Amino acid sequence: MSTDQLSSPNRLLAALPAAELAHFAGHLEPVTMAAGDVLYESGGQLQHVYFPTTAIVSLLYLLENGSTAEIAMVGREGILGISLFMGGETTPSRAVVQRGGEALRLRADLIKLEFNRAGPLLRLLLRYTQALITQMMQTAVCNRHHSVEQQLCRWLLLSLDRTSSQSLAVTQEVIANLLGVRREGVTEAAGRLQRSGLIRYSRGNIEVLDRAGLEHTVCECYSVVKQEFDRLLVPRAGTGDGGTGYHGHSP
Repeated sequence: MSTDQLSSPNRLLAALPAAELAHFAGHLEPVTMAAGDVLYESGGQLQHVYFPTTAIVSLLYLLENGSTAEIAMVGREGILGISLFMGGETTPSRAVVQRGGEALRLRADLIKLEFNRAGPLLRLLLRYTQALITQMMQTAVCNRHHSVEQQLCRWLLLSLDRTSSQSLAVTQEVIANLLGVRREGVTEAAGRLQRSGLIRYSRGNIEVLDRAGLEHTVCECYSVVKQEFDRLLVPRAGTGDGGTGYHGHSP
């Protein structure tokens, strides 16, 4: 794949200088992901990294009793498989597709080769890793100290930032599992948001009606994460991306 063929680019790739991206663009393989697909399991050997373009993937921590909780989500702003270039080879988390869509994948040996060239890609991947760690830390704080309603708002806004749609095909049960809370808590929180005119929920689909209202209701955790991605993911020259490689309000 040439750089000109990246018609729906991953924002991390879009932040690279064109000459740097050209080193491995020909090895990027388009893949389609279905909701529920498991990209890798906890402790498994990673064979590829993935650059989502329209798909959203949840990173889940799996407890011994089988319970899971989302520690981060990755969409068009990032990359899945950071342990490959950070030297860990495996990861304790499970990667599950939350929203089906498209991605570009690159073989493990090639991402290591590009990372070890110590050029712009290395610096960008390290900045992205810092932003991802911020998301993980803020998720932990949010799940411990904020209400289910605020957690739901944070989750909805982070998901919207990673898609061009204002609606999400997801059940309350799935959200409860991702947040690590009781389904009844999500039902009550979603009901309050719906009565306030912020969302419309029906048959496993959540439509956001008032994003500004959600941003007013959400805790500070959302803005901390968004600002860190905005600060760290800077686009390559000439992309016309307005100064950041990540935007929460993309049409």
